[in-house]
Amino acid sequence: MGAEPIRPLMFLEGSVTLLKYILRRVISLIPTLLGVTFVIFMFTRLIPGDPAVAMLGEHAAQDNVERIREQLGLNRPVFLDREALQQGDFTGFFDSQYVRFLGRLSQGDLGDSIHRRIPVAETLALRFPATIELALTSMLLAILIGVPVGIASAARRNTAVDNISMVGSLIGVSMPIFWLGLMEIMLFAVFLHWLPSGARLDSSFDIPSVTNLLLVDTLLAGNLEAFLDAVKHLVMPAVALATIPMAIIARMTRSSMLDTLQEDYIRTAHAKGLSEGVVLFRHALKNAMLPVITIIGLQTGNLLAGAVLTETIFSWPGVGKWVYDAILGRDYPIVQGGTLVIAIVFVFINLLVDLSYAYLDPRIKYE
Repeated sequence: MGAEPIRPLMFLEGSVTLLKYILRRVISLIPTLLGVTFVIFMFTRLIPGDPAVAMLGEHAAQDNVERIREQLGLNRPVFLDREALQQGDFTGFFDSQYVRFLGRLSQGDLGDSIHRRIPVAETLALRFPATIELALTSMLLAILIGVPVGIASAARRNTAVDNISMVGSLIGVSMPIFWLGLMEIMLFAVFLHWLPSGARLDSSFDIPSVTNLLLVDTLLAGNLEAFLDAVKHLVMPAVALATIPMAIIARMTRSSMLDTLQEDYIRTAHAKGLSEGVVLFRHALKNAMLPVITIIGLQTGNLLAGAVLTETIFSWPGVGKWVYDAILGRDYPIVQGGTLVIAIVFVFINLLVDLSYAYLDPRIKYE
């Protein structure tokens, strides 16, 4: 009877420790996010060309160019001009382009497009769900195929299953996305006419935008035909984008499972007479998932950042193609806003990966 109060006390201490671990990880994101804003701002300014000249044309009058630069705030120093820096006068820093950028960002204002004069956040709300839908579908495909293939390859080491799996994953890593995308279009769209070659939905459908995720919106509208059409449009770009992470996940799962299967507790489980399936999935898989989850998190971020080629090839109206077009047009606010959102999502995905470690291996939150 006297031992009963200990269990709630241990649970409370464990919860407090976990909360401290989460809080520590969240606080550590602040300098990371500041660093991300600085890098994005600086690399945007390194894009060759002048946005004002890009808007008005190369033969525009210099007075008009300077007027546009003043309207866009491009005549202010990026941080500090050389003369003020030499004099040790840092007051101008608070009126610099970078500080103004941070000030607008703190209010959720990503600025307006230089060319179209439309708020970046407004366009981003329409574009980002398309990229999220493509990236999550690709990652789901990569996990559903890559993890089982890696497990089967480790369980059947040095057999035909293992050799075929590893050769297939090597091919998957080696194939460029743009080449695979073009081959998919030629085979399934041009020759076989099985799948559409671009866009997200046939123009004959009129689906109300609720979440801007077409798979969700078509179901909310109760339009099964439109849902199936959205799936058809999604298949080729999702498969092309999923190929590389699928191969990487399969190889990492195999490697991690092989290391885990050599542990003493696995041999003990076999000695107890447990079935192969129980040993693999109940005892080995959970402990082997830490490096696999790390790869999944990193690859999810890479999918968001690397969707530029896929979106361009398949005319997918997402953030990647939008940012690519903005780079060509020297549209700073779009490049900054789109890249920043992708970077922030990447950072928070890594945070979720770190927090999942504490669940899979409770020793981590006590370290």
